[in-house]
Amino acid sequence: MKIATRLLILTGVRTAELRGAPWSEFDLDKALWLIPATRMKMRRAHLVPLSQQAVAALRELERITGGYTLAFPGRNDPAKPMSEAAINQLLKRSGYDGRATGHGFRHTMSTTLHEQGYPSEWVETQLAHVDKNSIRGTYNHAQYLEGRREMLQWYADHLSCLK
Repeated sequence: MKIATRLLILTGVRTAELRGAPWSEFDLDKALWLIPATRMKMRRAHLVPLSQQAVAALRELERITGGYTLAFPGRNDPAKPMSEAAINQLLKRSGYDGRATGHGFRHTMSTTLHEQGYPSEWVETQLAHVDKNSIRGTYNHAQYLEGRREMLQWYADHLSCLK
């Protein structure tokens, strides 16, 4: 659960996307995570660049759960993802009850990156938000991958400094 929480903070994905991730979606050598459209809220595939810290966390996790299909298998049934409540329970037991939630890390990421002047397109793409402008949203399929990779590495380094 600690690694799951760390990855939520580092990637900005939704908890359901993280919990249900099979190992086959990750390419740790290329530091990329491809979440297929079938697992995304808006039914659009999502490419997530991974910071060095996220790759390190996944390699640590791989030693524990790499033999399973899911990166975060359930405690009682490894064929099912870990509980929806697992991350929020960890936060509660860590003294953050009422002050932090798994989904709230997305807000923190968005606010911090916007305050640092990163382009909204990069931040919103990282959060898998669909452009509200229907014309632009229909035609713009840019991934801003290199920019987002740089942005997420800055964010991971920033969080490491806060420890």
